[in-house]
Order: sequence, then structure tokens, then C-alpha cells
Amino acid sequence: MEEKTYKLMSRTGAMNITFGVICIVTGITAGVMLIIGGARLLAEKSKILF
Repeated sequence: MEEKTYKLMSRTGAMNITFGVICIVTGITAGVMLIIGGARLLAEKSKILF
């Protein structure tokens, strides 16, 4: 019984680390894309005619 618990805890810990890394990478990517999009909008606002 203790061996099953140990294996389950090690798998869960590895999965949490993996998901954490994926979340960090996704967050950084999304942040960079938002910054680039905002910069483009600010740069192009002078070309808008009303």
C-alpha cells in the first residue's frame, strides 16, 4: 500500500511541475503578444481618419 502511495505522489508531483512549466511558457508568450499588439496599435493610431 505504501508503494502505491509513493508512486502516485511522485507521478502527481511530476505532473504538477510539467503543468507549471507549460503555464509559465504560455503566460510569457501571451504577454509578449499583447505587448506587441498594443505597440502596433499605438504606432498606427495617427493613420486613422474620422
